[in-house]
Amino acid sequence: MKNFTPFLIPILLLSSCRSPEPRLPETVKSGSFISESAQRNKKLNEQERLTIKALIAGDSTINYIASESGFWYRYNVKVDRDTIKPTFGDEVNFKYSVDDLQGSSIYSAEELGNQNYIIDKEELFTGLREGLKLMKPTETVTFIFPSQVAYGYYGDDEKIGTNVPLICEVTLNTIIKNND
Repeated sequence: MKNFTPFLIPILLLSSCRSPEPRLPETVKSGSFISESAQRNKKLNEQERLTIKALIAGDSTINYIASESGFWYRYNVKVDRDTIKPTFGDEVNFKYSVDDLQGSSIYSAEELGNQNYIIDKEELFTGLREGLKLMKPTETVTFIFPSQVAYGYYGDDEKIGTNVPLICEVTLNTIIKNND
């Protein structure tokens, strides 16, 4: 047994010092999920846009304006005199109602009550946040928001589901200008 010891120790040392074999990369289609998701969203946005345009075309007596933020609006009560519009940091008081595209009420103005909001400093869905900036005190505007500028994929966890376009009638009561 002593004769094998001088040979056994170097063999064990050499065989135990081998580094592990590197793993070969797996073939994965990278970006396929994001690409598919983007395509799905493009289809959804186009479908919503066509539905909204058909809704607008259905009543040719009403003139809707396309906003730069991706929604449409019309004035129910328009103030023509030169007055202020809210800007960053101003506090606004407003009331609004929320309907689906078929005109069914989701939230009534009475249910929501008057809201106070500081422009761009508090949480509010994108479409309404941008819509308020277009309004003057005492104006009432009807907005049609595609889902991507409304509550989007997540909804509001109560009555508004996934990818629901909305119609909101908003009355801007007051603006308190920020003096900073």
